[in-house]
Amino acid sequence: MGAITRNVRGKMFTGIIEGLGTVSDIRPAGAGRKMSIKPDFDLSGTGTGDSIAVDGACLTAVEISGSSFNVDVSPETLQRSTLAKAGPGRRVNLERALRLSDRLDGHLVSGHIDGRAKILYRRDLGGTLVFGFEAEKELTRYMIAKGSVAVDGISLTINTCSARDFEVAIIPHTAEITTLGLKKPGDAVNIETDMIGKYVEKFVKGDKQNESGNSGISTEFLAKAGFL
Repeated sequence: MGAITRNVRGKMFTGIIEGLGTVSDIRPAGAGRKMSIKPDFDLSGTGTGDSIAVDGACLTAVEISGSSFNVDVSPETLQRSTLAKAGPGRRVNLERALRLSDRLDGHLVSGHIDGRAKILYRRDLGGTLVFGFEAEKELTRYMIAKGSVAVDGISLTINTCSARDFEVAIIPHTAEITTLGLKKPGDAVNIETDMIGKYVEKFVKGDKQNESGNSGISTEFLAKAGFL
């Protein structure tokens, strides 16, 4: 039983990049696309149907061929992510799905891209790289200082944020083993905000009206209960 448990993978990630890969082929497939990717690491233990985050987007390996794997990219993923502009030769961050026995070193990442952000600046502070990003309010509304965000699938801590931008810092190791070290101002990146913020917002707002006629949990309710 223990051997089976160690090989179980769910559709959840940590934001700790396993390695880089190169897009070797991409072609249209209806409204979506088919993409072939060659990882820099050994694919041993990976099988057809496994989930792999590609620049933060959860994709399914529909075929394993030698040292490469193929995925189908849906129209929704193309619309929300930078994969819409990917071409042969593009370097991508890769992370295979979290196993039940794995340690959670980053934060819980679903691999469902919320949208894109643009790099405003990149500053080298003695080896540490500081990136500033411009993002829509639909993304920054779920960000808080010292909270978590996935940028191209990389789990990062938010230094500061406002309604239209946010800033993160990465150590030299992260710059070396991920594509973020290759990025420059003007480049677009994939963003997945912390899922906890989305759930909290839904619980606080509630549905417009539930079956009993109540409006759900409100800030007034939370204040009276001592949570605010």
